[in-house]
Parts: sequence; C-alpha cells; structure tokens
Amino acid sequence: MLVLLPPSEGKAASGRGAPLKTDSLSLPGLTAARETVLAELVDLCAGDEEKAREVLGLSEGLRGEVAKNAELLTAGARPAGEIYTGVLYDALDLASLDAAAKRRAARSLLVFSGLWGAVRVTDRIPSYRCSMGVKLPGLGALGAYWRAPMAEVLPEAAGESLVLDLRSSAYAAAWKPKGRVAERTATVRVLHAPTRKVVSHFNKATKGRIVRSLLASGSAPAGPAELVEVVRDLGYEVEAEAPAKAGRPWSLDVLVDEIH
Repeated sequence: MLVLLPPSEGKAASGRGAPLKTDSLSLPGLTAARETVLAELVDLCAGDEEKAREVLGLSEGLRGEVAKNAELLTAGARPAGEIYTGVLYDALDLASLDAAAKRRAARSLLVFSGLWGAVRVTDRIPSYRCSMGVKLPGLGALGAYWRAPMAEVLPEAAGESLVLDLRSSAYAAAWKPKGRVAERTATVRVLHAPTRKVVSHFNKATKGRIVRSLLASGSAPAGPAELVEVVRDLGYEVEAEAPAKAGRPWSLDVLVDEIH
C-alpha cells in the first residue's frame, strides 16, 4: 500500500543534525528537480526579503521563515516524519507506533511537498516553508512544475499496490494517477455526517487516525474494495463509490458524527 499525504504548513525546527544531502533522499528520479527548486528558493530568500515574503505568501508574523529558507543548504536535517507537525501528523503520532508499524510507515507513507516533490517519512530534510501553491519567479507554479517529474517516478513507486490518496487538492494537482494505477487508487474525504460537509480540522485528524489504524493493524488491502472493508472493520463508517469508467480512482467518504 502506498499512502499519499499532504505536508503540514507548520514544521518542527531542523535541529542540529547533519545538513541535507539531496542524493540520499528516496525517489532519486526527483533529485534534479528538487535541486532546481531548492536553489531557486534559497536564492530568492537570500535576496529581497519582502519579495520572498510576497512570493511565499507569508504574513508579517512569519517573516522569520524567509531567513530559515535562506539557510536550507547548511541547516540540520531530521527525518521528515519528525519535521511535519500539525493536526494530521499529531493524530498519526508516528513516534508512538510500535517497531513493526514504524517499518510499515517507512515503506508506505509518501509526503508531498512544494520543495521536495515527495519524500518518505524516513528521509532527512531541514525545516522549510514552501507550499505547492507557490509560484517561484523562475519556475512558475510548483504544482505544474512537479507534474512531469512526478509522472516519471510515481507510477514505479506505486507498483502494483493499492494507492490511498489523502492529499489536499493543491498537492493532488502535482500527480494524478492514471490508467491501471488510478484503478488501484482510492481518494478519501471525511465528512461531518449531520451536515455532509468537510470541516478542515477533523478532516485532517480523522485521516491521521485512519492511517495510524491501518499501520498499527498491519492491514494490507490489495485494492480499493478491500480497503473499504478493512476501514469499516477498524470502526469507521464508509460510503464508497466505484468509478463509472475504467482508469478512474475510487471515491471514499468517511462519515464522522462528532467534530473532535
């Protein structure tokens, strides 16, 4: 199973580890594209601070993120699973998983990123600020920039496995599974059952809990239909819609009564 996750806007501090080595990251087919984005981001943030803040969409209170980006080549690096924080990652709580579940997380979780394209939770990266919605002066919109390299690399990463897509729309734009991969893909929404609406906080929290439950249980559904049954067995109410045409993903709605 390959689980596609969004990153978090907020991130833990880089710490004092060894600096980033781009050639040590997973999915080496993305290395050249990563280095191109990294170089432009560092150059932007080492120059005009106000321009960088505008490009990155940062408020006055987040001005310090510009200086942090300027130091990415020398900043300490930590496993991505420790760098990403926020509601989804708090609910996922990788650190408290047992050893077997952590191994499953290392194999199956893939976090999408405006800067890195996609990384595994064991990849060592520095803390940064660069969302997929950013338009860098030289490269343009990062969502569009990543489409070609992702299309080359991600189908191989998916292999013959189920793909569980929990990304937000901005990150989903960087790679859309096609053909046979799409047929093994399930996208998930979490809805407040009484209103049938998505509410951001519990949408993220529930997705984190679902992934944690899957990792902890050791479940390995082979396809979307089996995934529906597994998630129901884990205690969630699920409505599933199989695609009307070949080459399309399944759509799963997880219904939650209480917002927490």
